[in-house]
Amino acid sequence: MTVITLGTVGYSETEPLDSEGRIFTSLLIMFGIFIFAYAFSVLSAYLVSKNINFNFKKRKMETTIQSFKGHTIVCGFGRNGSQAAARLKAYKKDFVVIEENSDAISSLEKEGMLYIIGNAIEDDTLIKAGIKNASHLITCLPHDTDNVFIVLTAKQLHPKLKVVSRASEESSVKKLKIAGADNIIMPDKIGGDHMASLVVTPDLVEFLDNLSISTASHMNIQEIILSRLPHIKSLEELNIKERTGCTVIGYKKGDGTYVINPDSNIPVDANGRIIVLGNHEQISRLNAVFDIL
Repeated sequence: MTVITLGTVGYSETEPLDSEGRIFTSLLIMFGIFIFAYAFSVLSAYLVSKNINFNFKKRKMETTIQSFKGHTIVCGFGRNGSQAAARLKAYKKDFVVIEENSDAISSLEKEGMLYIIGNAIEDDTLIKAGIKNASHLITCLPHDTDNVFIVLTAKQLHPKLKVVSRASEESSVKKLKIAGADNIIMPDKIGGDHMASLVVTPDLVEFLDNLSISTASHMNIQEIILSRLPHIKSLEELNIKERTGCTVIGYKKGDGTYVINPDSNIPVDANGRIIVLGNHEQISRLNAVFDIL
């Protein structure tokens, strides 16, 4: 009778019920309805609250992204994109990742990174990522055709945007240049050159590798953007060595040319950049003194 009642089958009673049996059956029906209603309400509340939290989190993330100025947009969170995002995060740079793969989005949430769900080829997705206020865009999708389309779209929306693109084929480099990419990286080619260099000049490569490791026991390279220091006329005025312990190893002029190991009295311009070398502690002191990050 319990199975018949709760299953709402409704065929005849297995045996006649007395008044007490009918009261019990009535209570059983009401109890079953109550349990079903309660379970439905709990499930509905869970789904609604989850959806509300997701929408609230999404709106908060979009608001934060739209408030960015001079940030970086990373298209794709694969092997190259995740490394690029990790380095930007280590340098405390504002950035947003565009991704549509659910597994990659889960990784972004775990890492606490800002992201936009969508296809980076579409204008609306790039606009949601704040492309009009961005300073750089890194596109590292696995297919070169996608990267070409993204570069074309990004340059159309923001002509002054600096674009770094990944390329798999040598034939795609020229197309990406025509599309407007400022720098083109071929990971496979770089990897092969790096492995060969470890055979030819292992000590030099090991030293250069150590420059890219952000630990207290390794050396690091940092740059000083002189546009933030408009009143500086020469390297001597900065007094970098005495103030931070870092060593100046290069100077990039406003026209893009480099001066290796520049003299302290070399004149500098507001559009130039100074490249310095130091350990983790010295670089941290440099960031604090010149407010780089």
